[in-house]
Amino acid sequence: MNGGLRKMSGKTLIVSLLFILLTSGIATAEEAAAVDPVTAAIEAAKEEMQTNINIVWTCVGAFLVFFMQAGFAMVEAGFTRAKNAVNILMKNLMDFSVGTLAFFLVGFGLMFGATNGFCGTTLFGLSGVETGTGWNWTFLIFQTVFAATAATIVSGAMAERTKFVSYLIYSFFISLFIYPIFGSWAWGGLLDGGGWLEKMGFLDFAGSTVVHSVGGWLALAGAIILGPRIGKYGPDGNPKAIMGHNLPLAALGVFILWFGWFGFNPGSTTTGDASIGYIAVTTNLAAAAGAVVAMVVAWVVIGKPDASMALNGALAGLVAITAPCDGVSPMGAIVIGAIAGALVVFSVIFIDRVLKVDDPVGAVSVHGVCGLWGTLSCGLFNMESGLFYGGGIKQLLVQATGAGTAFVWAFGIGIVLFWTLSKTVGLRVTAEEELKGLDIGEHGMEAYAGFQIFSSM
Repeated sequence: MNGGLRKMSGKTLIVSLLFILLTSGIATAEEAAAVDPVTAAIEAAKEEMQTNINIVWTCVGAFLVFFMQAGFAMVEAGFTRAKNAVNILMKNLMDFSVGTLAFFLVGFGLMFGATNGFCGTTLFGLSGVETGTGWNWTFLIFQTVFAATAATIVSGAMAERTKFVSYLIYSFFISLFIYPIFGSWAWGGLLDGGGWLEKMGFLDFAGSTVVHSVGGWLALAGAIILGPRIGKYGPDGNPKAIMGHNLPLAALGVFILWFGWFGFNPGSTTTGDASIGYIAVTTNLAAAAGAVVAMVVAWVVIGKPDASMALNGALAGLVAITAPCDGVSPMGAIVIGAIAGALVVFSVIFIDRVLKVDDPVGAVSVHGVCGLWGTLSCGLFNMESGLFYGGGIKQLLVQATGAGTAFVWAFGIGIVLFWTLSKTVGLRVTAEEELKGLDIGEHGMEAYAGFQIFSSM
């Protein structure tokens, strides 16, 4: 009997203690962890593990995007003539190297520092940016390869007639402040800053505008100031095809870029979670749709399934899906990529025949025009705020504001920069150097020694 009373008293005591704990507010897992060292240690270990997963995945994404430099080099070299191949390889090597230093010293602080912008004091290295964790170093390398991508886009539109020293100068300024300033408006809040476009609700997940359109509009400005290659337009003003010397090399470059885009878009999650796979799917679908539709449209318009158009179609789909890749359905991604594939064909023809701007690789069409389309598509196909999903026109107007700002900023600054270079150090090589090839004139060597035959073209 007494034992039974003792048991009853024990049960009552346990119930009473539980009631006191619950009613005193210690009911959440966080509060329980605060009083339980074991639980606290487990939670801390889980948090550290997730942070390390995020760092590893973001580094992998950065390394994939870095490999895209090789893709850009191969595409540009393949679509142009053999006598300029060394020059193109050097440009793609040096815009990354020069851009890395400029972005580290100034650009990163302008883009992501707490005092970013025109009058910010965040300059020189990581001044003004919290650097106490391994994450910020990871974020730096990831953003560095993005800055280099914006700079290297310009190279293709200005290929085969640009002075190498001028190329180094404008690559430096692109990574120093042109790309970072616009990036601070759209992406500054990803670290310590905060930009007016992102506060408006501007959507650009991985950079259809921030990276690609900015690079594309700078390329357009450069190609206009530079003028067309010798022999591109006849006395009647009609364009003449100047064939690239190695289409297999260009195709290899496109496959490298497609591969690298799985770091560009899924890597932009900067988080090792389930969203990576979904974004990879939307990215891949858009690229495939772009390639197929570009081939079909070229087949109808030109009369043949043109390989260069199909290759640019894949890139067009990739550029377009870069902004909305995290927020559209798989079918939406196919539509976005398909429209980009058609758009790039008509844009290449329009720029070449109507505007008479010589763009040897179609960089303005792929990156500028299709980057614009991809940014606008967020306002149409985003499953939360897009027009086609009941979100109204507000998101589309915000997207148009961001895309328009990018054009005014990049094209306007580009015109000033390239005009200034043309009037000072000079932007274009001499006619003799252009005809002989920049490999010999600028670098004193040949890409294919003993195999190359020089001609006036």
